[in-house]
Amino acid sequence: MPYALRARRAVRETVSGLPREFWWLWTSTLVNRLGAFVATFMALYLTLDRGYSATYAGLVAALHGFGGVISSLGGGVMTDRLGRRPTLLIAQASTAVSVAILGFVHHPVAIAGVAFLVGMASNASRPAVQAMMADIVRPEDRIRAFSLNYWAINLGFAVSSMAAGFIAEVSYRAGFLIEAGMTMVCAILVFLRLPESRPAETVRTAAASEKTAVASEKSAAVPDSPVSLGTVLRDGPFMSVVGLSFLVALIFQQGSIGLPVAMGEAGFTPAEYGMAIAVNGILIVVLQIPVTRFIEHRDPRRLLVISSLLAGYGFGLTAFAGSVGVIALTVCVWTLAEIVNAPTQTGLVVRLSPLHGRGRYQGMYTMSWSVAALVAPLMSGFVIDRFGAEWLWGLCAVVGTVAGLGYGALMRRVPKEKPTEPLESTDPAESTAPAEPGEPAEPAAGPGPGAKPGPGPSPLEQVPERSASGP
Repeated sequence: MPYALRARRAVRETVSGLPREFWWLWTSTLVNRLGAFVATFMALYLTLDRGYSATYAGLVAALHGFGGVISSLGGGVMTDRLGRRPTLLIAQASTAVSVAILGFVHHPVAIAGVAFLVGMASNASRPAVQAMMADIVRPEDRIRAFSLNYWAINLGFAVSSMAAGFIAEVSYRAGFLIEAGMTMVCAILVFLRLPESRPAETVRTAAASEKTAVASEKSAAVPDSPVSLGTVLRDGPFMSVVGLSFLVALIFQQGSIGLPVAMGEAGFTPAEYGMAIAVNGILIVVLQIPVTRFIEHRDPRRLLVISSLLAGYGFGLTAFAGSVGVIALTVCVWTLAEIVNAPTQTGLVVRLSPLHGRGRYQGMYTMSWSVAALVAPLMSGFVIDRFGAEWLWGLCAVVGTVAGLGYGALMRRVPKEKPTEPLESTDPAESTAPAEPGEPAEPAAGPGPGAKPGPGPSPLEQVPERSASGP
């Protein structure tokens, strides 16, 4: 078979079988990331355009991240109480308004305050997106769906980073307004195209069946009991995943924090760092789909262990890199780890989350990345200043090894997930199942075999989103 035909067939198999609502959610994610500007150019805006010090710029960045930490939990609670769709609408509309205001405020206190609000609003949507995606996609398709979503995040980030550079040459304010406009488009898209996907209270019996098949030992969060943040904190296996996720996130954060600092101290130019880190985005866009096809039905325990080791030792090898080319090769190693880890870990979070508590569980998981984004700059700065960059890369290798061993031990206690159909939406207007593109709608089936997936929305973090900060 010619290569072009094989490639076309591979793409078709990768994108087929996912519900229409997923693609609307995927589109909203792509549009949102295409408009990203604040996270990428905030430091340059404050230091070059506004004339503030690097210390002040760091404070604003920390406040932006702290807002994300708070809203990760708040957004999770809202997702379960209000629903996925209302949370997305509130978060995206609030993000659009606060980003627009940020382009017009001048007082340093006002800028810091609005940046905190932007961080809160922009991160509040992530638990809702992840919970909605889990609602509408069948368990056996989730790894593929999360990978496609992560691919959209990185494609949008790569394009927006290049475009934002040209926009900044003209006007930083224009960048803020463009991001606000595109975020508002996402809010409108959610309102018009995505019905609520939160499971109804009447389907808790089906939720209990799914829960038993996934993790029977989690008696603290059985569907007949209310799920609170205390329930999440008492869930030992899940909090172990959160802790391991924090360790992995600390490693990946070094691509945008420790690596540029270390390269600068070694005499490399910003342009050389840009060339090296560009390999990360290019590889994700090129390899995410084919790698997903390779790992989709493979043992998640092995994937998480291998990806953790690749991440740690990929950064560890930077200690021996003396040229841009070798650094780019190390970027290839930890980028492969990122491609494998992001969808696999997100799928594990869904497996360990009770159906009616997905918002809170996703919020806690998202918070692990937000906290890592706060801790990583402090850690890398302290280690580099006190001991040197080589110790930072060695520490990354140690952290990756610990995370790999942790995943290996944890996954022995997690039973395999049995394929099930997603539950029905609470939206009474949705009496028919969504048709695949190009197919007529069919009457919705019951929760048994043959039932069509119900409605829902878009991507992760945050996998966690990559902290443009980068799941």
